[in-house]
Amino acid sequence: MSDIGNYLETQFSLEGKAALLTGGAGGIGRALAFALCSAGATTAVCDLNLGQAEEVAAELRAKGLKARAFALDLTKIKSIRRCADAVAAAFGKIDILVNCGGINKREGFLDVEEKTYDLIMNVNLKGTFFMTQAVVPYIVKAGGGKIVNLSSHNAQGMLGGVSVYGASKTGVSALTRSMAIEWAQFNIQANAVAPGHILTPLTQGTWDHPTRSAYLRERIAMRRPGTPEEVAGMVLMLCSPASSYMTGQTYHLDGGCLAGGAPWDFDTKYGIAGPAVTAGAANAAVAASAKTDRPANCAPGRHRRSAGKAPSAKVAAEKSTH
Repeated sequence: MSDIGNYLETQFSLEGKAALLTGGAGGIGRALAFALCSAGATTAVCDLNLGQAEEVAAELRAKGLKARAFALDLTKIKSIRRCADAVAAAFGKIDILVNCGGINKREGFLDVEEKTYDLIMNVNLKGTFFMTQAVVPYIVKAGGGKIVNLSSHNAQGMLGGVSVYGASKTGVSALTRSMAIEWAQFNIQANAVAPGHILTPLTQGTWDHPTRSAYLRERIAMRRPGTPEEVAGMVLMLCSPASSYMTGQTYHLDGGCLAGGAPWDFDTKYGIAGPAVTAGAANAAVAASAKTDRPANCAPGRHRRSAGKAPSAKVAAEKSTH
């Protein structure tokens, strides 16, 4: 192997590591499972839908990667603890925790009922809290490791109809900071990744919608949705030795959305200012990616960020987490 190859392996390899991934059967979760396994980690694909989790794990094992499915209900503390204990028993340790499981239901602030509020908070915030609480003793025992929590663009840049979801993800970022300062003494780095508008099968309806897709593209500097693989790259880095001095931060992957979105027309000698990337072009890119050996886009995705609910579904949720 070349010196470059040796360096990259030293910085990014997860060989010999054991990872627990929640929400592993969703669109983003599948991409994360592939990334973790491809980097060498033995990965627990944890999901409420055990059948789909088994499918993901089987696809990964068929590629010569190391993965196993585990049942997990993030709304039940007993299920959380049972899952963490089962993964530790099966793998002998846990080095990495990726909290990807989450749920959303798009409703106006005045429309939200208590049961909806409780469900979103229980999965996104309470579930992340107690999953981490159950896993961290194993990471400490392993000599340290990594925690990566999935936050959201809506933790900072809100859309209408996501008040509870945005609050829950803001809480996830706050929890991440607490984890970082409390567990630095154990050589644990905790960070959060906040995806912007990601194209998955579950958000396809929004990106096909003429006005909602236009609304989103105008607010993204790159004028296209992100892909699950683009989320996976940052998560992989935060799970690797390359991030050994990075902790307590939330990293936004939003195509330039928070930076200001697509610019207005301005004079430039370099041609048209800010040509739009059509939804069709972005969809084609994702479709091309799906034809590779990556399983990332084979199931409903985790993050739903639109100006409103998609025409075909009122509930936009990660099926694997509740």
